[in-house]
Amino acid sequence: MPDTHSERGAELRKIIHVDMDAFFAAVEQRDHPELRGHPVVVGGDPASRGVVATCSYEARRFGIHSAMTAARARSLCPQAIFLRPRMEAYREASRQVMGILRCYTPLVEPLSLDEAFLDVTAATTDGVLAVRIAREIRARIERETGLTASAGVSYNKLLAKLASDWRKPNGLFVVPPEHGLAFLAPLPVGKLHGVGPATVKKLSSMGIHTVLDLRNVSREALIAQFGKAGLWFYEAARGIDRRPVQTSRQRKSVGTECTFPENLEDPKVMLATLQQMAGQVSARLQALGLAGRTVSIKARFPNFETVTRAHTDAQAIWRTEAISAFLPGLLAKAIPAGLPVRASVRLLGVTVCGLSSVEVVPPDAGQMNLLEEAVDLR
Repeated sequence: MPDTHSERGAELRKIIHVDMDAFFAAVEQRDHPELRGHPVVVGGDPASRGVVATCSYEARRFGIHSAMTAARARSLCPQAIFLRPRMEAYREASRQVMGILRCYTPLVEPLSLDEAFLDVTAATTDGVLAVRIAREIRARIERETGLTASAGVSYNKLLAKLASDWRKPNGLFVVPPEHGLAFLAPLPVGKLHGVGPATVKKLSSMGIHTVLDLRNVSREALIAQFGKAGLWFYEAARGIDRRPVQTSRQRKSVGTECTFPENLEDPKVMLATLQQMAGQVSARLQALGLAGRTVSIKARFPNFETVTRAHTDAQAIWRTEAISAFLPGLLAKAIPAGLPVRASVRLLGVTVCGLSSVEVVPPDAGQMNLLEEAVDLR
């Protein structure tokens, strides 16, 4: 059972995490039936150092994954079909999915175009089970959009998100309160929200590899090692997550980053990777109805040194091309001049901050176009 004392005796919530399966690739296979059953890769051109945005499950069997160079993906699967992203088609599918979710509760928190949390606590007060709602949602999504989704059901966001990944694709998994600790115990610590590769490495040096290992470390020791994050690690290991489902919140930034299985050495591949990330950030900004003023990139080197470089512009930024325009200069500044020409990076990220909602973006910054392209999150 979760630590009810730490939860202050609050009534357990009923949370569902819905995650679309291989979303971009699935939309392509839906819209082009001849692609079904074939390895499909959505992203850049493998002949021009593009990067994989996502791929179908048929392609994943060959070891292809997001953020991999498209050239590498082609070498793994020469017969793969490479497609450029069609963001408007993906946004339209997202609008349909989010509309379905809001039929069951107003407490919907989109995380991106293809996933969201729902708090269905109120919807279950008359005896309807949260798992039944999850089943209905998945059935409606497939019936009305022709796409499949996986769902996780549990008593908080941490466990619901972990559960949604448990039986992918097109699966449903429930973690009830009495099974929360047992479910978490054998998982690698890297599965926990907020535990990135650098933290995994540090925990590993402390002999902590699984969530059960983490649970056996005192609160004081974790806080001493990780500061405020240590308290989160302590509670997460015990199945405690107090974060509410937030239908709206003031965001300071929208970004994405990726740690690569193999360090990137070629600056052209680094730039192509950042440009692919720019498309993902742009899609998220438009889904949230936001625009920013500052573009920043993050680069982490093999020795875990991390640098960030940023550019602030007078114009509102949300389009892929606007974000991408700053990336060559920022990448050049992020790689210190004293490093070898073929300096490698283990992580790259792109972020847009200085955000404003579409209602306060000046008309001359293109507010009308943004409104036309934004996913309806009302």
